[in-house]
Amino acid sequence: MLLAEVAQATQRLADAGVPSPRNDAEELAAFVHGVKRGELHTVKDADFDARYWEVIARREAREPLQHITGHAYFRYLDLQVGPGVFVPRPETESVVGWAIDAVRAMDVVEPLIVDLCTGSGAIALALAQEVPRSRVHAVELSEDALRWTRKNVEGSRVDLRQGDALEAFPDLDGQVDLVISNPPYIPLTEWEYVAPEARDHDPELALFSGEDGLHLIRGIERTAHRLLRPGGVVVVEHADTQGGQVPWIFTEERGWADAADHPDLNNRPRFATARKALP
Repeated sequence: MLLAEVAQATQRLADAGVPSPRNDAEELAAFVHGVKRGELHTVKDADFDARYWEVIARREAREPLQHITGHAYFRYLDLQVGPGVFVPRPETESVVGWAIDAVRAMDVVEPLIVDLCTGSGAIALALAQEVPRSRVHAVELSEDALRWTRKNVEGSRVDLRQGDALEAFPDLDGQVDLVISNPPYIPLTEWEYVAPEARDHDPELALFSGEDGLHLIRGIERTAHRLLRPGGVVVVEHADTQGGQVPWIFTEERGWADAADHPDLNNRPRFATARKALP
């Protein structure tokens, strides 16, 4: 019976324009019935929980899957998320993967890493977990987001602070090996084109950044230059439509070298990197 209900729910979600209807119908069935997705066939007909249709109706209304379940999966992490914090996206996993490789290539014993605009803490926690001897610092401005970040970083090695990313960590100036950020980068002019899951549920502070979407990235460029040691690296996520623009913010005149753009797993331009020039 449950698998038949899942098929019906999949059709409902597809009709509502949900991008991954089968995945979401199965995830919600597993969530409501307290099993893993691969165990749905073990749920007896008599154990079907009618609350399934309540959560399907919420997803049908384009409430994010992660808000309904309270969890977001990012690389090897299971994060707590909900209203007030940006839900981490799969595209950002490739950004973190590049950063991990870059830090390992530095051959620094205890690399110093800063995550600006940390949100749920996904990036900072992934780096702390996958680069075992790293010293990771993260900053977030929003008190609403920090309620979730604090839950996620509890018990970790991440040093979390509240504050403005553009003024953060003056105590680390000139010492940092890697600065990474997934900042807001959607132009205000594109509000109506944003998926309802993001537009109606993610905090605006985490989405929009000026008329061209690059306002905060320009600020992060100066902050990264202040924080990094010579030879240190900055990694900044951006929209797939901004691939030609972001590397040009990290110019030689501003003290950068090797500015480049990189694709995500779908081969779309997704993040820019640059190295602080040696004196």
